[in-house]
Amino acid sequence: MFTDILVDNTIWTLRKAFKKNKAPIWRALEDELLGPRSNRREVNVNRLTNVTKNSEVVIVPGKILGAGSIGHKLTVCAFSISAMAAKKIIESGGKFITLADLIEKYPDGKGVRIIG
Repeated sequence: MFTDILVDNTIWTLRKAFKKNKAPIWRALEDELLGPRSNRREVNVNRLTNVTKNSEVVIVPGKILGAGSIGHKLTVCAFSISAMAAKKIIESGGKFITLADLIEKYPDGKGVRIIG
C-alpha cells in the first residue's frame, strides 16, 4: 500500500491507537504521515526551547535539527533527529522515547504536545 515499510507500520500503529483510545492526537499524527514527505516539519532545538517548559512531553512529526541550545529537559518523540540535536537534548537532561512507548505511556494523549 505504502512505499516505505517503516512509515506503513507507523501509520498502522497510530491508526490502532486512535481506534483503541479515541484520542485525536494519534489521528492527527497519522494524517501528518499520510501527507507528502516534503511537507514534514523541521524544528530546531532553539524552537523547542522557546515553546516548551521543563519536563514536557513533545512529539515532532518530522525532523529535529541542532541549531540553538536548550536549557531544560524534555521527553521527545520524533520521526527523525540530527546527531547534534540528540546530543543537545541529552546533555540538557532530556530523553527520547519511541512512538510505541509514547502510546503505551500516554494512551489518551493527555500531556503530549505536537510541535512543529
